[in-house]
Amino acid sequence: METLYDWLTLAIFAGLIILFLQRSTAETPSDRMIQYAPPAIGCAVANYLGNHDQHAVAIVAIVAIVAYIWFVLKPLQHT
Repeated sequence: METLYDWLTLAIFAGLIILFLQRSTAETPSDRMIQYAPPAIGCAVANYLGNHDQHAVAIVAIVAIVAYIWFVLKPLQHT
């Protein structure tokens, strides 16, 4: 845990875990588990890229991860 990318991707991943746990305990879960794979893998990739001095690509990846979570998983949608 040395770089900004470490902390940022960990925070996104932690939020993703909380969202998954919250939704999986519902009586009728609306999400499929596979929907969480792209942002989870994306966090690892963005962290790797950022830690290997590919800052522009890492930032684009992080923005894409947040966009995916916002538009596909819809974290603020009340079910």
